[in-house]
Amino acid sequence: MLLRKQKYFSPALLIAALAFLFCAAGFLIAPITSAQKVKQLPPPPPPLRYKPKPTPTPEYEVVKITSNLVMVPVSVTDAQGQPVLGLKPTDFRIEEDGRAQQITQLGDPEQVPLDIAVLIDVSGSVVARFDFEQQAAAAFLKQVLKPEDRATVFAIDESPRMIQRLATAQVASQSIMSLKPSNGYTAFFDSVLAASKYLDQSSSTGRRRIAVVISDGDDTARIADLYNKGNTQFSAMENQVRFIERAQVDTQREVQRAEVTFYSINPSGQTMHLNVRTARSEQGMERIATATGGAAFVPKNESELAGIFNRIASEIRSQYLLQYYSSNESGSRGYRRIAVSATVRADLRVRAREGYYPKGR
Repeated sequence: MLLRKQKYFSPALLIAALAFLFCAAGFLIAPITSAQKVKQLPPPPPPLRYKPKPTPTPEYEVVKITSNLVMVPVSVTDAQGQPVLGLKPTDFRIEEDGRAQQITQLGDPEQVPLDIAVLIDVSGSVVARFDFEQQAAAAFLKQVLKPEDRATVFAIDESPRMIQRLATAQVASQSIMSLKPSNGYTAFFDSVLAASKYLDQSSSTGRRRIAVVISDGDDTARIADLYNKGNTQFSAMENQVRFIERAQVDTQREVQRAEVTFYSINPSGQTMHLNVRTARSEQGMERIATATGGAAFVPKNESELAGIFNRIASEIRSQYLLQYYSSNESGSRGYRRIAVSATVRADLRVRAREGYYPKGR
């Protein structure tokens, strides 16, 4: 009986066992498949980076631009000596070394700023008139300078002394009033050279440069120095005169290089002809003034001094600034002559510098 039951139950057990095995296999395969599905992929490769090609440098020729602008202060007066205003560029003609130049601009006298150097002789030759000269010079600056203008003050002493750098009229006038006479030698040429150099270095383009010198122009400092060093030949008047004349030429050239208009007032008056040397000294100041477009004055007495300052102030305030580009492209730095004339009226008198030295480029 038992054997018969086993015979009937064996197929059933076999079927159940097989079913169990299939189910177990399904459970075992599922985790493996799931694991394969969530397995992390490797990171993507970095993107390709392209190195930019350098921008090609354009090929071109370097051109150096130079300026040959020339500025010429011009004073114009009528037959009575009165300043003439309101002129236009077409009313002038300018030549450089005989060749006509085209005027590009004519600065209005009231719009072109000033830089003025006032040089006052404090040596022994001017002691008697020093106070009056000092007051007149200080009043002159207050009269002629506007807020945009500037003035510097030098003392003509045994050696040049800068008393005041470029400053307002008020400051410069106070500096003049602080001066005291020294009763020493006169370093005239070195003082003019120092003031011209200072203006050349400190005054910018487009400003008029003017020197007003109150002195007899007799340089005793250089002669005394040479004599004290054993050059006894300078005890002779003719040697002193030759030395003074050479120094005048050198000084004139440097004033012209600095583009300074030179005005002189000789307070010695008629006593300037005491000897040949003093007369040559006055003539030298006149030559420098003429060459630079300025003027030289010799008052007869102290009462004329204020009027001379007024005349200089009036002329400066009515001075045009003529500008042109030189047609001379030679590059030479030699002296170039200038001739300026007024074409609008025959009675007009034009005063301008006689020439210039081109600036280094």
